[in-house]
Amino acid sequence: MTKYLISFPSAAMVLAEGELQAVSDASHAVVQEAKDAGVWVFGGGIDESIPPVMVDGDGTVREGTYPQTAQLEGGYSVLELPSYEAALEWAAKIAVACRCAQEVRAFAYDPAS
Repeated sequence: MTKYLISFPSAAMVLAEGELQAVSDASHAVVQEAKDAGVWVFGGGIDESIPPVMVDGDGTVREGTYPQTAQLEGGYSVLELPSYEAALEWAAKIAVACRCAQEVRAFAYDPAS
């Protein structure tokens, strides 16, 4: 089976006042559904209050990130699914729960993971 990344940037989630709890409840329900179905691998949201750092091979830590990922934030789910079509179905469920469109990407096959 293939692992799929289903994600959205923080700015895509525009909620009306007082809607956050309903979105949280709905998204947790979809996560539980994925766990119950045995397809959940990992998920969560980037903690935007903690700035990214770069770590070199010698252990040197410096502020910042790659320019291409400077805006990496939002919510992420990794599901292991039998088909691309199944990934699209799960993405639709997450989109409904989170009230925003989801991006779907497939991880390359790695027999060791």
